[in-house]
Amino acid sequence: MAQAAVPGQSQPEFRIISILVPLIAIISGCFMVILDTTAMNVALSKLVQDFHTQLPTLQWTVTGYMLATAAVIPLAGWLSDRFGAKNVFLTSVILFTLGSALCATPNSAEWLIVFRVIQGLGGGFVMPVAMAYVYRLSPPNKIGVVMGMLGMPILFAPAVGPIVSGWLVEYHSWRWIFLINIPVGIFSVLFGMWSLPKIARHKVAGFDLPGMILGPVAFAALSYGVSQGASSWTSDKTLAGLIGGGLALIAFIMVELRAKTPLLELRIFRSIDFTFSIFVQWIVQFSLFGAIFLMPQFLQQARGFGAFDTGLTLFPQALASACMMPLGGFLFDRIGVRWLVVVGLSLVSGAIFQYSHIDLTTQSKDLLLPLIMAGAGMGLMMMPLNSHLMNKAPRELVSRVTSLTNALQQVVSSLAVATVVTILTSRIKTLAAGHQAVAGAGAAEAKKAMLALAPKAFDYTFGVMLVIAMCGIVLGLLLRRVRKPSGDSVQNVKQEIAAEALHLG
Repeated sequence: MAQAAVPGQSQPEFRIISILVPLIAIISGCFMVILDTTAMNVALSKLVQDFHTQLPTLQWTVTGYMLATAAVIPLAGWLSDRFGAKNVFLTSVILFTLGSALCATPNSAEWLIVFRVIQGLGGGFVMPVAMAYVYRLSPPNKIGVVMGMLGMPILFAPAVGPIVSGWLVEYHSWRWIFLINIPVGIFSVLFGMWSLPKIARHKVAGFDLPGMILGPVAFAALSYGVSQGASSWTSDKTLAGLIGGGLALIAFIMVELRAKTPLLELRIFRSIDFTFSIFVQWIVQFSLFGAIFLMPQFLQQARGFGAFDTGLTLFPQALASACMMPLGGFLFDRIGVRWLVVVGLSLVSGAIFQYSHIDLTTQSKDLLLPLIMAGAGMGLMMMPLNSHLMNKAPRELVSRVTSLTNALQQVVSSLAVATVVTILTSRIKTLAAGHQAVAGAGAAEAKKAMLALAPKAFDYTFGVMLVIAMCGIVLGLLLRRVRKPSGDSVQNVKQEIAAEALHLG
């Protein structure tokens, strides 16, 4: 079983096999959670038929899961410090697995929504706890390599999800989407109990009750409001979520800055490097999620692909990401994050540029090169950028920082999707308004004309994403490398942590 590094003691030479065993337990849990996140979108149309209900009702199986996830992410760091990362990780996997088993049983939409919320409560803890766990297990000079291995399921699972779930829904039953999680979850828990080392807990003085209430409310409400913006930015639901979440967030920030032991370590934003780095991450994430969300929509709405065929078409992107992720981690340990972000976003920009020239004659083979470019770019920079952010914080605060970054990423991801949908819908309306054939035609003719206009709207929206990605390239050039000592210079690490902790305090 792998042993956690103890500051102040000389450490043996790092061997990748020493951390590979505990990584299996962590990666299997992460892969299961991320895979399931994309599954429900494929199954919704089938669930409408089986439950004899309306799509808006079943949409809450997705929304409820998202809100539960957003609510618990801010708690992950504090709970890890208080009860231990191993205990929290295994408990979250157990809760997610239990939720999966329950999700396979209901015969009504209402109970499925309830069980999906239980799933989300478990799944929300998994990624922030896993990232902090792996980071603290890694020697300072091998963080990129190890985090790169963890990053493989993060980019691979979302693309595999539609393929697996589409095949299960089409040829078997939607219930298998959840049943397949049970053996994976059991394996992750049992293997993790044996292989995961216990990391020393940090003393948590006090109980931040106001933060534990305001944090989940703020991030869940903001995520909900932003996601509703995809339908309308002026609807009552959108405004309620944004205004309520915004007020809760302001109160949360005020409480956290005064708390002796805050739920989220917001004082890390005093570091200009950290603040700039997380802003670059948002730009990268915005452009990536916009492009990742847009292409499946084009294939299904404009080209008429089914979910299974869409998943197969996008699979080369996932494969390229998985192949490039270890290389990105390897390079991060040697050259830092700057050129990985620049090169990665350049590849993504090149892919988006090609996406912006799609039309109704575009076939799967025409997308092979840009999909590989986009996947390679994501694989090069995603986990190095996360590792760079964690390097900006003292190692003793990593659990709180991963909770903070994951909570913010949840909101940014929802904002990216909602913004893309808004731009796309607005462009279609603008094109339709100037197209006389739509205004004067019958229903069938109007639908045909709108279908013909769709590629132009997608091209325009991809163009907007291209501009955002290119802005990210410029900002990436300004990222500074974190100079970390070699793995055996433990005293230097301790001095750096002490200095930064004094600064944050």
